[in-house]
Amino acid sequence: MGAILRALRALLLLAGFYLLGVLLLAVLAGIDYLLYLHAPSGVAAKLYLVSVLLAVPLVRGLFMLRTPKAEEAPGLPVTEADEPVLWRTVRELADRIGTRAPSRIVLMPDVNAAVAEDARLLGLLPGPRRLHLGVPLLQGLTEAQLRSVLAHELGHYSHADTRLTALTLRGRAQILRTIGHFEERAGKTAAREQARQEKKNARAAAKGKETSEVDTRHRGVTYRAMARIYTAYAKLYFRATLAGARGQEYAADAAAARIAGRDATASALREIPVLDAAFGFYMHHYVSLGEDAELLPPRGEVFGGFGRMLSARQLELAGLRAELPTEPASPYDSHPPIADRVRRIEALPADDRTDEGGGAALALLSDPERTLAALEDAVLAEEVRRFRRTADWPELLDTSMTSRFVSLDTPLHRALAMYTKARPTLPALLGLIDDGRVWQLARRLPLSDEAVAAKGRVFREFVRPALAESLHRMVLAEFSARARLRWEFSWERAATARLLPAPGEPAPPSGTALNDLIGPAVAAAVADHPDTGPLRALLPPAPTDPADRETESPR
Repeated sequence: MGAILRALRALLLLAGFYLLGVLLLAVLAGIDYLLYLHAPSGVAAKLYLVSVLLAVPLVRGLFMLRTPKAEEAPGLPVTEADEPVLWRTVRELADRIGTRAPSRIVLMPDVNAAVAEDARLLGLLPGPRRLHLGVPLLQGLTEAQLRSVLAHELGHYSHADTRLTALTLRGRAQILRTIGHFEERAGKTAAREQARQEKKNARAAAKGKETSEVDTRHRGVTYRAMARIYTAYAKLYFRATLAGARGQEYAADAAAARIAGRDATASALREIPVLDAAFGFYMHHYVSLGEDAELLPPRGEVFGGFGRMLSARQLELAGLRAELPTEPASPYDSHPPIADRVRRIEALPADDRTDEGGGAALALLSDPERTLAALEDAVLAEEVRRFRRTADWPELLDTSMTSRFVSLDTPLHRALAMYTKARPTLPALLGLIDDGRVWQLARRLPLSDEAVAAKGRVFREFVRPALAESLHRMVLAEFSARARLRWEFSWERAATARLLPAPGEPAPPSGTALNDLIGPAVAAAVADHPDTGPLRALLPPAPTDPADRETESPR
């Protein structure tokens, strides 16, 4: 579909939103006129008020002519003086595609690339252009793959996609805001009714009378009905624009293959979902390690460590590349499934450009270490930037895990405290196990309805996994409090806890992880016929100083 036809369709859909609002106002006015003619004055007055309340969100939606300007996500703007090679690459690709280059490049902290244009007069006149480029793409793609990503984004400029987006976004924003107004009013109406009924029940309870169940299902029903009407139009709107949006993606893919090469474009499309999953894993399992302890890795390593993790886990990532997403992220996602896009690109004729740009895309940056550090300053929240920086990743891991065990608070801790009416400690738990009362204690854990109803061995099978996990963590906390744990940091695998021998004790066999020692002992302690002997033999000796004992106990 050409740009003119897409613009006409967007205008018609936008006009449909306003027409729907006018029709609904006309319906309300017609109902009010019939009430005036036929309804008793008292009833008519109440229904007039309902009409007015319904009309307010409609009128607000009709007269919100300006689309709210979306807040730009935090990023690091880079000038041509900052990154001359990156800018030269973008300009060269724009010239080859035949479009105007962006006037601003912003580096972002996510696996994404996007273009935007501040067009005027609903996209009829061009405006300043921006390119948003995720640094993780630079870390995980080759130069040829990155060039294909950039060519894809610049291809959107050449098809006027970014200019006409203003029309589509206008309609989308208007519809969603109107739905939001109705849902907000429905929520407030239901909340007022709930407060009224709760107040009534409180008065009844104070007089010793029976209270009734709070029921707000019928409050705000008219607002919700209006919201459903606009929701139905929203679905029509999104479906009508979806085919065009996905067509734009296919056209941009074709431009990328023409400019950067078929194989580079296909491999980049394969790589992006892998990088996205890997970056989420990295942020959750590495960067956020020190969040609770208010710790950060060394400067530049918040995003810099991602490249090292990618290099260390190549075998693991190779399996992900073969599993291309075959469905869009959502039914209304403007991007077609990755598998379909790759299939279309790989069906193109070979272009013998497999050897181009095999180096890392990060080399396009003048000083990657400086840029990664500057990106942290640009995107991290102020309170996060105040966290203490550790000397290296191993220190971040060790300090974070130590802090985590000091503040350990599991459902088992809370159940033990309620059961014994005392501070929950590992020796107290082992004593209950020896006394045969651990399954009584387990009844105080958060349980499913099936577990609550179960008895005997069936009940034990329900609670054994949670009991074993909490006991395992309590044992680790005990070793941590005695400074008997050493955490081994690794980019290739999960962190491993190693047992440090006490003075005079022989060192455990080389390569033996503490979990391998604790696991069988914990299993014996939570067996049908529990035996705490192996666990007691493994534990470090209890301290003699009561004050010291206080410091080592989990919360």
